[in-house]
Amino acid sequence: MKAKGIIIVGFLIAVAVVLFLTTRDKETARPDAVPAAPVASAAAPPAAATEISMLYSSEKQEWIEAALADFKKEHPEISLRLKAMGSIDAAQAIVDGTERPTLFSPADSLVQNLLTSDWQTKHKTDLFAASGDEAPQPVVITPLVFVIWEDRANALLKASRGEISWPAIHKAVKSNEGWPAVGGQAAWGFVKLGHTDPTRSNSGLQALLLMTLDYYKKTSGLAVGDLLNPKYQAFIGEVEKGVPRFETSTGAFMTDMIRFGPSKYDIAVVYENLAIAQLENAQGRWGNLKVYYPATTLWSDHPIAVLQADWVTPAQKQAAGVWIRYLKSRPVQEMALAYGFRPADTSVPLKTASSTNPFTRLSQHGVKIEIPPVAQAPGGQVVKSLMMMWTRVVRK
Repeated sequence: MKAKGIIIVGFLIAVAVVLFLTTRDKETARPDAVPAAPVASAAAPPAAATEISMLYSSEKQEWIEAALADFKKEHPEISLRLKAMGSIDAAQAIVDGTERPTLFSPADSLVQNLLTSDWQTKHKTDLFAASGDEAPQPVVITPLVFVIWEDRANALLKASRGEISWPAIHKAVKSNEGWPAVGGQAAWGFVKLGHTDPTRSNSGLQALLLMTLDYYKKTSGLAVGDLLNPKYQAFIGEVEKGVPRFETSTGAFMTDMIRFGPSKYDIAVVYENLAIAQLENAQGRWGNLKVYYPATTLWSDHPIAVLQADWVTPAQKQAAGVWIRYLKSRPVQEMALAYGFRPADTSVPLKTASSTNPFTRLSQHGVKIEIPPVAQAPGGQVVKSLMMMWTRVVRK
């Protein structure tokens, strides 16, 4: 009986299988039948973007952010975080360890040299590569200039044989007679000079260095011993009496110069690119505002470098190199012109027919393509001593 039951059950199973296969074949043979969808294989997850960061000087923020917008579209495999900060404060933050960027781009080599020296003293290692693609290299450049209300400039030019110089400014600022001491009007009052705090802002540090170089008639070779000369220190102290307030932001006091006119500043020492950005806003408010180039100037060469620090991985160094090459590409270098910078790429012309080119559009306001000789940035120890001297002599 049991064997007979097993046979019956087996027979029923066989019949069910035959019926299932027959039905399936008929469905497949129908012209309107929809084939079964193939089983999709699991898609490979997208590769994670390499994350890098750049700490950079705020003067070039608009250009950098404009460049990043297009870079993101072309390189989704790289995630770049930007932070704009004053160059001197940024350098100190790296030394202290409160900032750990992949790339650093201060306003100029003065700050880079200062950071190199301070890092070496504290960590006994090199923060920057000595050569190669990861070594410091300029991305844009801009010189330091005087911005002066034209009537005041004319008085200075007459008093100094046609040249705006630090000795001429020193004479004007030092005198208790004010502007009449250099042929200006008594109604103008005392000579008001504007530059930023040399211990907090790169443009102020450059202004201090230019005063020093002009005093010694040097364009290079400044030594720590030069800064210990009492007569030189007296010269610096007398010039700095003409500064009503040492601001920390070049852009902020340049804006104040235009907003309040010569009641606030007669003369300002700023980057050329900032002057270019504000010149047209100033015209007609308090007379004409013009750019004048000192006999010897300094480049803000905006170097960029991959940090040789233990927190930067090989993958991040490779991604950082892609970003540097992008900033140095011709289209991005040409874009820098619109923001008042001179491209680091020497193949990009400054003089063009474009109506947006400020170097041709603003020539009537003193902007020049050819500039005077440029001084050489001293080493980190000299820069540090220069800042210390200023603190002792000026900031009482």
